[in-house]
Amino acid sequence: MTDTITDIPPVDLSDSRSYVPGVPYQYLGHLRRTDPVHWQEEAAGPGFWVVTKYDDCVTVNRDYERFSSALKGTMPFEMSDDEIDQQRLMMLNMDPPLHTRYRRLVNKGFTPRMVRDLEEKIHQTADEILDRVCEQGETDFVTEISAELPLQVIAELLGVPYEDRHRMFDWSNQMVGSEDPEYGVAKEDALGAAMELYGYASELFAKKRVDPHADLMSALSRVEIDGEQLNEMELELFFLLLTVAGNETTRNLISGAMAAFFANPDQWDRLVADRSLIPTAVEEMLRFVTPVMNFRRTATQDLELRGTAMKEGDKVVFFHASANRDEDIFENSDHFDVSRDPNPHVAFGGGGPHFCLGANLARMEIRVMFEHLVDRMPDIHQNGTMQRLQSQFINGVKHLPVAFSPGRPLSAA
Repeated sequence: MTDTITDIPPVDLSDSRSYVPGVPYQYLGHLRRTDPVHWQEEAAGPGFWVVTKYDDCVTVNRDYERFSSALKGTMPFEMSDDEIDQQRLMMLNMDPPLHTRYRRLVNKGFTPRMVRDLEEKIHQTADEILDRVCEQGETDFVTEISAELPLQVIAELLGVPYEDRHRMFDWSNQMVGSEDPEYGVAKEDALGAAMELYGYASELFAKKRVDPHADLMSALSRVEIDGEQLNEMELELFFLLLTVAGNETTRNLISGAMAAFFANPDQWDRLVADRSLIPTAVEEMLRFVTPVMNFRRTATQDLELRGTAMKEGDKVVFFHASANRDEDIFENSDHFDVSRDPNPHVAFGGGGPHFCLGANLARMEIRVMFEHLVDRMPDIHQNGTMQRLQSQFINGVKHLPVAFSPGRPLSAA
């Protein structure tokens, strides 16, 4: 059926409140079919092009010569010139060749072997998390389960002492949740949290240089290519990037995936009955949830995208959340199917220079957590109202009450 404006009410995609009821998939689908490069006015910014088709999102993500990450950063909201200058020191907000140099250095520390060596610890951590709640028969899935695994894993990877790990969680929440009234975080407080994290990273690196261990931060403080090393500010910003990206995204993916299973209980039943579906289920969770809904680029020249003229300096926001529901790529794209294959989702960015550095680690965490959930809590179900994060960037869940049959902790066995 052909869409009309009266069929699909317009949504202000610049307003974080628009995402509280849920990602506006219906409106994004309408745009894909009728206005795939759509102009969105915004109250607190210049307005931006909304890119919704899969192929166009891949183009904008990969084509750094025409769509820059560095000029205005990658966040969909506006920042001051001073904030942008600081953000450009972070890999996420760089263009090649600077990005290429930085990524080469970081890749030397963030090796596949380092990720593989974490798997046993991830299994152990998942069981410890479930041990703490299994006797209760009910819990908040977000705060007690999904938030804990990525927090502990990224802290382990970075070499953060156990007693400091929840400070990382609090700083991360303040930086990502500043749009949400529940957290009561002013922009100044979010910046303050970032500065506290920088300061903590600086102290941690100083200790690692004197007393290195087998962790990523120790490795990065020593890594060198052609006489180049990461400087102090680059190390601190990478620490911040991993704290937020490695914590918030995986937490919200696991939370959103559990909510998707509650909305599609037949798919949970399939997974419980057949563990061999877990690998394809992980990819479908990534596609269906898409925890990072969008990224920003800036047009570097006058250009056309799908026949739409853009001007140099225009703000361009491409929506992974829409690309991953594109009917031209995914059959029954709004259907959650744990056996979907092939599944060329762009939850990690769709290739190119900005493909997610932690993709394999995230996949491992998701896989391990759901292996343990289907084994230990096969009858888990929703037990109250889900509360979503107010954000125009992160597809987030703040609270998800769940219930399950009480069980004994494995540590007591």
